[in-house]
Amino acid sequence: MAIRVMLVDDQVLLRTGFRMVLAAQPDMEVVAEAGDGVEALQVLRSTAVDVVLMDVRMPKLDGVEATSRICLDPNAPKVLILTTFDLDEYAFSALKAGASGFMLKDVPPGELLAAIRSVHSGDAVVAPSTTRRLLDRFAPMLPATAQEPPQKELQRLTEREREVMVLVAQGMSNGEIAARLVLSEATVKTHVGRILTKLGLRDRVQVVVLAYETGLVRAGGGHG
Repeated sequence: MAIRVMLVDDQVLLRTGFRMVLAAQPDMEVVAEAGDGVEALQVLRSTAVDVVLMDVRMPKLDGVEATSRICLDPNAPKVLILTTFDLDEYAFSALKAGASGFMLKDVPPGELLAAIRSVHSGDAVVAPSTTRRLLDRFAPMLPATAQEPPQKELQRLTEREREVMVLVAQGMSNGEIAARLVLSEATVKTHVGRILTKLGLRDRVQVVVLAYETGLVRAGGGHG
């Protein structure tokens, strides 16, 4: 069954470009479009969607608030944020709101398609190196909640799980973590699953957000 994609962006030309790229894929179908967050929420009430490509800055209702409202539904589609990076200070807020990841608007078509497939399959953080750069940029804006590390939430983790969490937050893929820690990818995947379960997190994006908020990882890639 084809991945049902919805395009949400106030720029018609940009939506047209994305639609043309997606329409050429045998496993993807653009089933809906919207020019702002309000319209997106209305369309989603009557249209089955698997992945939403969501712009951040739009009139009426921005992508952050729209993402937050969409993700309140436990059966909500995955949301992939489209950001211009240098301008969208709200991209981090979108990740906190429940987005499964983000891509730059000028991303090569192949990377965008891979990201959609990845998010649809349940993987969250696409383009880890880009995630790392964005979080390093915006982490200083986070409230200083990490007064006494390790935080209470993190005390549920084993030493190895904390180690894996740090590397996830630094933008490493399972394969890169496996190589760093001399483990199999399957073992790393198991550790990530246990981290999600113990901390009550939905996906790797939320792991990254929590790691920065608690001070486990700091801007620049260091860790506390």
